[in-house]
Amino acid sequence: MNETKVAPETTADDTATATRPTLSLHGIYKSYDAVAALTDVSLEVKPGEVHALLGENGAGKSTLMGVASGTTTPDQGSIAVLGETVDELTPGRASELGIAIVHQHPAVLPDLTVAENIAVAVPGRFLDDGPDRRAAMRALLDRVGCVAHLEDRVGHLSIAQKHLLELGKAMAMEPRLLILDEPTAPLGKESVGRLFDLVRSAVGQGTAVVYITHRLAEVRELADRVTVLRDGHHRGTAVVAEVTDDELLAMIVGRQLEYTFPAKRLGVDDEQPVLTVDGLSGDRFSDVSFTARRGEIIGVAGVVGNGQSELLRALAGLDGHDGTLTIDGARLSHRQLLRSSAYLPADRHQEGLMMSLSVRENTALSALDRLGPSRFVNRRREVELVGAEVAGLAVKTATLESPVTSLSGGNQQKVVLARSLLSKPAILLADEPTQGVDVGARAEIYRILREVSDSGVPVIVASSDAKELEGLCDQVIVLSRGHVVASLAGAEVTEERMVRAAVESTTHTRTEEQRADRRRLSPRWRRKLEGDYVPVLILAAVMLCLGAYIYSRNERYLLPFNVTSVMLLVSALGFIALGQTVALMTAGIDLSVGPLAGFLVVVGSFFLTEGHSGTAVVLGLILMAALAALAGLVNGSLIRFGKFTPVAATLATYIALQGFSFLLRDKPGGLISRTATDLVTTTIGPVPLAFVVLVVITFAMEVLLRTRRWGLNIRAVGSDEESARRLGVRTTRTVVTGYVVVSLFTFLGALILLSQLGIGDPAQGIGYTLTSITAVVLGGTSLLGGRGTFVGTLLGAGLIVQLLNATTFLGLTQTWQYLFQGALIVIAALVYSQVRGSGRKAEGVAH
Repeated sequence: MNETKVAPETTADDTATATRPTLSLHGIYKSYDAVAALTDVSLEVKPGEVHALLGENGAGKSTLMGVASGTTTPDQGSIAVLGETVDELTPGRASELGIAIVHQHPAVLPDLTVAENIAVAVPGRFLDDGPDRRAAMRALLDRVGCVAHLEDRVGHLSIAQKHLLELGKAMAMEPRLLILDEPTAPLGKESVGRLFDLVRSAVGQGTAVVYITHRLAEVRELADRVTVLRDGHHRGTAVVAEVTDDELLAMIVGRQLEYTFPAKRLGVDDEQPVLTVDGLSGDRFSDVSFTARRGEIIGVAGVVGNGQSELLRALAGLDGHDGTLTIDGARLSHRQLLRSSAYLPADRHQEGLMMSLSVRENTALSALDRLGPSRFVNRRREVELVGAEVAGLAVKTATLESPVTSLSGGNQQKVVLARSLLSKPAILLADEPTQGVDVGARAEIYRILREVSDSGVPVIVASSDAKELEGLCDQVIVLSRGHVVASLAGAEVTEERMVRAAVESTTHTRTEEQRADRRRLSPRWRRKLEGDYVPVLILAAVMLCLGAYIYSRNERYLLPFNVTSVMLLVSALGFIALGQTVALMTAGIDLSVGPLAGFLVVVGSFFLTEGHSGTAVVLGLILMAALAALAGLVNGSLIRFGKFTPVAATLATYIALQGFSFLLRDKPGGLISRTATDLVTTTIGPVPLAFVVLVVITFAMEVLLRTRRWGLNIRAVGSDEESARRLGVRTTRTVVTGYVVVSLFTFLGALILLSQLGIGDPAQGIGYTLTSITAVVLGGTSLLGGRGTFVGTLLGAGLIVQLLNATTFLGLTQTWQYLFQGALIVIAALVYSQVRGSGRKAEGVAH
């Protein structure tokens, strides 16, 4: 199709009667590091239409929709919604305007529950408050066929369930404009059908839909009009009924594609197999057997979630299995498979790529032994080999040193493939190798897989696209509930026979796809064990047992004086640790809390002394609070605007505050007034009032963390900042405010520390940095961000002080204090990493 003959978007007669476009993008330009992603692109989407957006990976589709949804700011161009120009579109503003997007890579927060993900993403006006709120959440999940429990951690869901959750959040907002970016890629047949019904229903109510896909069959089934982008330029817009597939393909790739699939192998039936799999059994598959001759590609088909991914992981040596696998007559052990196989996972972001590394580093990782003598890498050889592999796969990247995150999804997949080929594997295993990949890149991947197979390396491909398996594979095994229900070869390899074999074996009340997803979800007992409050219960039990043991050895342990002293120590550490919890929850850390507490004590020693009026005392307290807030603001600003890491930013503040303390007082001085110390140490019976305040504030913060927008935002940023930003969370404001809160809690701790010291000492307070981190980790807060509790932190602080106190009553040396603390934090970190790691592993298997 000649691009100059593309049907115009509107005719003169249509203009008078057409309603205002829901979305108008005009003259959009966007560049990244001098690489143009969009150049003078315009798009109009009308109410009540499905407007398909096509193009190769890297054509600019997702970037354009990022502009439309407010996650990407254009360098130039205008955006109008219902005829009104929007000067600055942010994700939050887009939500207010009725724009919802389902991203190709779901914007979900793995450490939060399904219910909390919905609460973060869906504005309150779309969810009823009170007892009906959870019912409304359950209803929106049921609407899209998501079987996840509201209390499941999203990180434990399968890719398909994450996509359905993403779709449910978008549909709940009753959008004027719904953007769907590759929505069917991970879904099974039933889920795809439900999605199409939802799209048709929304369109019938006047919603405008932008549908990004690489599947022309979906365009034919759903879309009214289609726009094609290529290399960041608009290549044409047409009415779907008036353009052929060949014309669309020519527009997409800029050339005619004569063959999508390479020619299949023509071999002799009595050839000896190069691969023999016999009686292979493992997690969710059993007794799988097949053979492959040289040049054959083996396909693995079946309804999503019937053991296909688990089978490939076992063949790659990633998961344990029983049975045998033989290549060229040599039986390979589990360890040998792990070393000699190349595995292309379905989820390239979670399992396939190191997103913080460059294209070169990602490609070279599996072939380091080929890149130089002994254990050293020859940089010249590395660049030569990686460059040749990247060029051979036509990876579109500015340079080999470009971060892999800067590449489109299809080019990222090519990097995974390049790494696999560079390692010279004995067997190549590809799970959904073309998921989210454009038609041009698909043809290249098919060609490469065929060439690898022709070279004598066995190739096994699992795909939910039966048409893909039909065109690519020489043999196909169909799995149902982990068993082989059909083995097809030659002319038998057809889409119809694969689908029939899978469907006839899974005719149950619920589809196998739903059953598989339900099996992946955590049962009730596991949800409880993986919850944030398990460390709280464990700490409480440990403290009770330890207290009982100490009391059995020394009855003076529960004397009122000791109880008061312990609670005062817990109060000082507890307030500082509560602040540290906020920092760690955002996936940061604040090393400056100890010196800040000491600095505030020194400042207070100039105002809270004998002879000063009440006004001076109040001014001193205000100054201390203001200086604390300023320190937090500096930390937050260095991290967000100065681009410092949290460690570097707070370490710089640590040094500065310590210096200021010694500038103000080079030695202890400034006796604190007895009135001030008595006020802070006021007790109710043996319980200090400060401890009561600490407990009240702890529970208040816990309520904020679980039920209010501030707490959800803090955890969202720590769980996945980019997803949080896409969901409309103001990430910079959240982080900066969080560090101010950290410092204000440190101010409260400094007040108690001041009363305990009774003097301004510049050398005091430093120890609270590491001790506060220890208390937070003991309480179950993740060092990776997103998860934790304030109640756990309070108990963590209590346990540390209790241990310090125990050494005195048990007659132990101070060495034991450090040994106890070190042992506890190591045990806590190991237990937490195992729990979280098992969740991640379950997630990976689900993928």
